[in-house]
Amino acid sequence: MAKSKINIAVLLGDPSGIGPELISKLLSEEIVSQVNIVVIGEKNILESGNKISGKSHNLEFVEKFDQIDFKTGKKYFLDLSKGKNHNYKVAECSKESGESVLEALNLALDLAKENKIDAINFGPFNKTSMKLAGNKFSDELHLMAERLNVKNYFCEFNVVDNFWTARVTSHMPISEVPSHIKKENIIKPIKLINDALILNGVKKPRVAVQALNPHAEFGTEEKDEIIPAIEEVKKLGINADGPLPCDTSFITAFKNKNHDCIVGMYHDALQSGLKAFGFDRGVTVQGGLPIPITTPAHGTAFDIAGKNLANLEPTLQSFKIALTMAQNKYKHD
Repeated sequence: MAKSKINIAVLLGDPSGIGPELISKLLSEEIVSQVNIVVIGEKNILESGNKISGKSHNLEFVEKFDQIDFKTGKKYFLDLSKGKNHNYKVAECSKESGESVLEALNLALDLAKENKIDAINFGPFNKTSMKLAGNKFSDELHLMAERLNVKNYFCEFNVVDNFWTARVTSHMPISEVPSHIKKENIIKPIKLINDALILNGVKKPRVAVQALNPHAEFGTEEKDEIIPAIEEVKKLGINADGPLPCDTSFITAFKNKNHDCIVGMYHDALQSGLKAFGFDRGVTVQGGLPIPITTPAHGTAFDIAGKNLANLEPTLQSFKIALTMAQNKYKHD
């Protein structure tokens, strides 16, 4: 059933990076008025972001989610300070910065499990700081999946100009990739990205599938695994095409607008093309989770942190995707 307004939790990101200033800018955008907003974090981190951005916001500060009444039309800040007023150093990894991120993220995920929020949008995290704070996972997606008790397949999507990508393998040595290129491993991200695009408003997604080998012919994986996977998903009604040679796939699919997304076999085959066409506009969507969770694809950018130089566009686009997916989820439900 459609909701009049979606509840979105917004996280400030790593306090030592550009996240707080980006979220400060985001909160001044008109689109924020279309949703129920709860920003989660520490008051002094928000104030630091406001000081850098030159923005101010009419937020109602609360210490517990149960104090929030969205019917009032107010925007809320769920303050986790509890008397703490830590001075986070700009452009430095630290245990304290990681702890700040993990506390806000874990609370947002708990609220999601309790069906109190419909989507999460967050400023960039710093993996080193999160690790210093005790995060045992290689990335935030796996932390989120465990916290949300996800048992099904999940993977990260990267998006530029609403063109989406998914990977069969991710952060592993290139020598290990071929052993993972199996029909069943290829089908999973194709199905997941197809469903995600439908949730983002694409009625019949056109899914391109990359080859593994040069020109899709110097090897056997295309014939033995990739083509059978494409044929299998076609039987499910998915509009899949390929395998496309990696070296021209982004020209065919993205630049020439023949497809809505690409599923690739390994990290650099996708990321090289995606970043060449839109490194400054990228969005990351955490795919396969119970609610939409999005963030800009760039990192904490310590080199420009605190200088009010951070580009809002990826953060704004990530917020829009979270909102669209959450709205459509309720329409489908």
